[in-house]
Amino acid sequence: MGSALRGLRALPRPLRHAFGAFVGWFAWFFRIRRAVALDNVRRAFPERTDHHAIVRDAYRSMALAMLDSVTSDLLTDAEVQAAVTVPDWKGLDVLLAARQPVLIASAHLGSWELFAEVMARRGYVFSAVVRPLSGAFNEWLVKSRERAGVELILQRGALRNMLKALKRGRAVVQLIDQALPGPEALWVPFFGRLASTTPAISMAALRSGAPVYVVVAAREGGRLTMSVDGPVPLPEGGDRHAQLEAHTAALTAILEGHIRAHPGQWLWLHRRWKGTPPSLRSPAAAARPPAPAPDSATS
Repeated sequence: MGSALRGLRALPRPLRHAFGAFVGWFAWFFRIRRAVALDNVRRAFPERTDHHAIVRDAYRSMALAMLDSVTSDLLTDAEVQAAVTVPDWKGLDVLLAARQPVLIASAHLGSWELFAEVMARRGYVFSAVVRPLSGAFNEWLVKSRERAGVELILQRGALRNMLKALKRGRAVVQLIDQALPGPEALWVPFFGRLASTTPAISMAALRSGAPVYVVVAAREGGRLTMSVDGPVPLPEGGDRHAQLEAHTAALTAILEGHIRAHPGQWLWLHRRWKGTPPSLRSPAAAARPPAPAPDSATS
């Protein structure tokens, strides 16, 4: 894998992108998780008829994002400037430049890896909550992130380390669009269905008072457009669980809006709606009060 990645990195950028598009087509043609992706898209967009086209685009987008993850450091500052535009930072850039504690929720949409490269090139220090990674490709990815100055926070016991990073003036980024197993999850609406979602960003905001933004990076006309929403305030009043649930739902709703705008760029291959919400389980289980989100909330 190491020699293959080195060979890929040695290719001119147009050839790298052509290769990425081919990998996406290959995964689609050989039906790698195609049934999962199509089922997700059909449920999310029952009114649409272009489900296959959305999924084909999603495979291509995923392949290009993975390509970005191991080649973004090869781009010159001028190429990054030409490839990425940020219409309105909504004040987030000021906070990042001043090294103020800030929380950023994002999703597997467009090129989330190139978003990280843009942050690093601007000198913004940040930490990212990640799932454990294994394999040669993922080892290269971890080293690439660390070379860019990204501090990685493993999902187990994430909240404690998120708070420590905030105290050191680092922004903390977390992708919150994947299913979270276990009692820590909050079940919030996502495309009309309840989805188990990490409350870690909302918990860190409640504990630290740090502002929360939503940032996604979608491809538009050959360029990457970074959209910034926020700050997204915590709701006032109510108990702690209600606050966390409402805030996590608000972040998820913003992400859903971006995914609806760019459906062919989201990771539909993931089983986002795994598990059964407590309200749909047996009467005895549904009667139990929701477990409070623990300090060890994961990504």
